[in-house]
Amino acid sequence: MTTSDTVTGTIAPLSLNQEFVCVFDQGDGCGPFGPRYHLVHGWRVRGGVDEETLRGALADVVVRHEALRTLIVRRDGSRHQEILPPCPVELEVRDLSGTAPERRDAVVDDLLDEVEASTIESGTLPHLRAVLGRFDDQDAILVIITHHTATDGWSMRLIIRDVARYYAARREGVPAALPETRPYREYARWQLASAQEGGAEADHAYWRENLRGAEIFTVRTDRPRSAEAGQETSVHRFLIGAETISRATALARAVRGTLFMVLLSAFYLLEHRETGRTDITVPTFTPGRGRERDGFGDMVGSCFNFLPLRTDLAACRTFRQVVERTRTTCLEGYSHDIPTLRIFGQAPELMRPAMEADRAPWVFQVFPFPFVLDGEVIGDLEYTEVRLRLLDQSVGSDVPDGALWTLNLHPTGEIVGSVQYKNALYDHDTIAGLVAEYGRLLTEAVAAPDAPLPRD
Repeated sequence: MTTSDTVTGTIAPLSLNQEFVCVFDQGDGCGPFGPRYHLVHGWRVRGGVDEETLRGALADVVVRHEALRTLIVRRDGSRHQEILPPCPVELEVRDLSGTAPERRDAVVDDLLDEVEASTIESGTLPHLRAVLGRFDDQDAILVIITHHTATDGWSMRLIIRDVARYYAARREGVPAALPETRPYREYARWQLASAQEGGAEADHAYWRENLRGAEIFTVRTDRPRSAEAGQETSVHRFLIGAETISRATALARAVRGTLFMVLLSAFYLLEHRETGRTDITVPTFTPGRGRERDGFGDMVGSCFNFLPLRTDLAACRTFRQVVERTRTTCLEGYSHDIPTLRIFGQAPELMRPAMEADRAPWVFQVFPFPFVLDGEVIGDLEYTEVRLRLLDQSVGSDVPDGALWTLNLHPTGEIVGSVQYKNALYDHDTIAGLVAEYGRLLTEAVAAPDAPLPRD
């Protein structure tokens, strides 16, 4: 289904998240509406997968979640959502039966990289397709790709959970047991209504004062921006050892914080080393789904908030003090978590450094995803998310600008990390060097959190 079919659609206002994406609109060829602004995740599936049942389960998910069949219409000076009727999901089936068992993990990585290098058009519905690679009758890899304008990382876990349950229900001939969810158009209306609530001004005042004089974290580029430069995003992947993460987790518990706060603290140290600044504002993402009682936790859609976390390290003498300061920053920021456009409205100068020709913003996230399937049996299939990916990639899923760091805790206790970066701006060696420096800083800091910080 393409944009020419939209005459039968239901009209709804854009959410503030969709409005934020439109700020960076570069047309359908690149930017957030471009064909590589997508999310790709894979799951190893054990058991006999019936292809037609899987197609039906994917179609059920499109019926359940209207964001997957919604267009963001930008024309004639106006913008809105158009929600279309359900339509079939493309499922490509690959025969991988010639793969030796010891080679299967490598083939999984190659397939994920291949799908990430592919495209999915923002103007074509549904915003979901899948690839099923069959090694044998009991071993397969299921890869799901969605357009990022319609989904976020939280959504991807909801999609596979719902696919698995719909698949099991179809096999058993019973209704799927899924929690109630709300349509994305209600999320947009909830956002607009919440902006008028009594607490909105208090949130605005917090960000106005907290970000006064703040500048977003940027890193000098290897090359200046150029309209002629390519738009591709490359990916550098890395691993942080379990011993370091165990110490980081223990430090987090000791200060009544979270692992994210410790990892972010080390990122503050990295920026201090790079810039010499002690007043540091690092952007991250939050799920942006409101309180649990608002009912959007089981809804697929683009909901993330871009949260600038500002911390001053000037008075910190040890890494423990940095973590304690970061903890305060995070708790205050979370308590005033509001849509990005409302934050930017209170801090119009925040992004100024990101507009410079030789600098670009870097974002850091350690995202708490729900419903991670790790050997979970649903019906007659077992699902395990593919998270241990360590191969670099020349062309992957796009980021709008600069670089995005993503760190995820693996069941082994290690951190699996990636940096997606604009390769027109940065060389691989620059990214790999900063990742190595971050790993060194984190390892040394958590090994001796009360040692004096080195002063440059």
